[in-house]
Amino acid sequence: MDISVLGPCRVVQSGVSVVPTAVKPRKVLALLALHPDQVVSVSSLVEELWGECPPRSVQTTLQTYVLQLRNLIAASLGDRPPAHLPNGAKSVLVTESGGYLLDTQGGMVDVSEFERYSGAGHRALEAGDLVSASAAFRKALQLWRGPALVDVQCGPLLEIEATRLEESRLGILNQRIEVDLSLGRHHELLGELSGLAAQHPLHEGIQAQLMLALYRSGRRGNALEVYQRLRGVLSRELGLDPSPDLQRLQSAVLDSAAELELSGAARGLMPVGGRLAAAGPRPQVTGVAG
Repeated sequence: MDISVLGPCRVVQSGVSVVPTAVKPRKVLALLALHPDQVVSVSSLVEELWGECPPRSVQTTLQTYVLQLRNLIAASLGDRPPAHLPNGAKSVLVTESGGYLLDTQGGMVDVSEFERYSGAGHRALEAGDLVSASAAFRKALQLWRGPALVDVQCGPLLEIEATRLEESRLGILNQRIEVDLSLGRHHELLGELSGLAAQHPLHEGIQAQLMLALYRSGRRGNALEVYQRLRGVLSRELGLDPSPDLQRLQSAVLDSAAELELSGAARGLMPVGGRLAAAGPRPQVTGVAG
C-alpha cells in the first residue's frame, strides 16, 4: 500500500485507489494514513469525526465507515488476495484492541520519505556538505503536491497534523534556501523568494532571505524596500517593530557590511537564519530564524 498525504489524500492498494468519496469515511482513512502501521484508537477516530458531540450510535456508525473502507480495499485485491494477506481486506485494515491499524505492507509513505530526505539533508549540513544538503532538501520538498490533505475536510486532529506538516515543510524550505544562499545561488532564488515573501508577509526569516538575495544581486535599494514594507505590515497588523536581528540586517545593508558578502558565506558563514553550522567565526549580523 502506498500512502500520500502531502497534497491530496492518496491511498493505493495493489495499484488501485481506495480513497472513498464520502466525507467521513475519507476522514477515517486520512487519520489512519497519517499513522501507518500504528494503532489509531477508537477515541481518536470519534474525536476527529464528531468532536465533543458524537451520536448515540457512534460505535455502529464508525464500524460502518470501516466496513466501507474494507470493501474498497477488497475490490482492489480482487478475487484472490495475495498470500501475505490471508484475511484479505481485514489484513490491510486491521482491527486491534481499542482501535484500527492500516498495514502498508512495506509500501511507500510520502511523510516517511519526506522525513528521510530531511534527515539526510541535516546530516549533510552537519558534515559541511552544502551541495548534498541542498539536493536532499530539494528531494524532500518535491514530495509535496499541495497543502497536506487538501481534499479532506479536516476535523480537530487532522487539522493539527496538517498544520504540523506544513510547519515542517516551511522549515525545510527555509533551510534549503539558506544553503542555496551560501552556495551563491542568490540570482536563482530571487523569483522564488519574491513569491514566498508575498505569501508570507509576516515571516521575518523569508523577508530576511529576500533582502540578502537582493543585496547580493546588486539591488541594495530593493533590499531596503523589503525591510520598509515588512516594517509597515508588522506595525499595521501586529503593532510591532521588526526584530533586533532584522534591524541589524537592515543596518548591515545600509553600511554594505562585509559580513553580507558571499565570500564570507562561502567559508561557512551564514548571515541569515542562524540554523546552519559555521565553519568559521559567526558574522555580527546573524539574521532572523524562521
